[in-house]
Amino acid sequence: MKIAYFDCFAGASGDMILGALVDAGLDPDLLNRELANLHLDHFALSFKPVVKRGLGGSQAVVDIDTHMHHPHRGLRDIRSLIEASTLSLDIRQKSMAIFTRLAEAEARVHRTTVEAVHFHEVGAIDAIIDVVGAVSGLSLLGIEAIHCSALHLGSGTVTCAHGILPVPAPATLELVKGIPVYATEIQGELLTPTGAAILTTLARGFGPLPAMTAEKSGYGAGMADPEIPNLLRVVIGNTGADAPGCEADQVAVLETAIDDMNPQIYDYVMQQALGLGALDIFLQPVQMKKNRPGVLLTLMCRPEDLHRFSRFLLEETTSIGLRWRFENRIKAGREIREISTSLGTVRIKTARIQDDIIHQSPEFEDCKKIALARKIPLKAVIARVSREISSPNKIDSSKPNDTHETILL
Repeated sequence: MKIAYFDCFAGASGDMILGALVDAGLDPDLLNRELANLHLDHFALSFKPVVKRGLGGSQAVVDIDTHMHHPHRGLRDIRSLIEASTLSLDIRQKSMAIFTRLAEAEARVHRTTVEAVHFHEVGAIDAIIDVVGAVSGLSLLGIEAIHCSALHLGSGTVTCAHGILPVPAPATLELVKGIPVYATEIQGELLTPTGAAILTTLARGFGPLPAMTAEKSGYGAGMADPEIPNLLRVVIGNTGADAPGCEADQVAVLETAIDDMNPQIYDYVMQQALGLGALDIFLQPVQMKKNRPGVLLTLMCRPEDLHRFSRFLLEETTSIGLRWRFENRIKAGREIREISTSLGTVRIKTARIQDDIIHQSPEFEDCKKIALARKIPLKAVIARVSREISSPNKIDSSKPNDTHETILL
């Protein structure tokens, strides 16, 4: 899988993302031809080489005809512009997802509705170019997945259309909720609302560089000149090379060893965690200090959910500390579909590598419901459904049979 990893050591903005992609090999002419599908006039996008604190990169420059009137735009105006374009459906949908998140963030911080939001900086032509250009550029480079480091916010204040605001800007802070972020003594706005919206909408995970074969890298320059190189680095490469056709991503793993909790509570904790979006949770018996038998609780979640589940475990268990780490994983493609069987409709989980089915299994809860409703052994239901889904001539469920003889092996 071809992935792009954005290293936000100096934050990120829309123009920095464009510059990084071009510096990593994106053809500016192809990007401009793609942007021409917006049918926007009176602007020009170009790129120039720059050096920031001794490190080279590319800077995106959007020249706008200042003699023309460029009104502030609301979400409805931007949607009309993008939907009227000849961009591909995928690019239109991703671009609108980014602008929708921006509108929702602005609406929350200004205590208004999404429809009433007028973007000011965000709705300007250069921001439209940044958002659509970033989505188009990633598509032109053939990027299949995006990962990102923790986001460097900056500190101090920033001047914008609403006046002088604290850094991160309120809309930026809304956009990065649930995402790993940090600030240093570097003054100024490092992460802009546009940059935050693009990365938090498109990235699959936030953390260290995932396991990959790095092939290209590029640096996109911002306009400011803080004490560190004002650059956004992108690393492009392939991951999951040992398992072609599989998906690769990154997960956060949290662990805590417990020796003083009522065992009845574990069921509640596990059900709650899964309901809140944990990818997995399991228990292992361990021998702890002072020879006490205990339980090692392991929870797996998306990297952006790390802090949420850390607090959850500390609140819901007797643990007063836990360990965490990021891990890479490779997984087969998965899908859940409903099929008709002789016992009724059952959801089937299918795992694939490319076009090859490597595993199929009936959904346990569906089989359990059938067993209870028909008063027949659960293992017989699972066996019957499994046999039917593996048969090239599956039995038509329009005539379900209620007899035990049909079901038992």
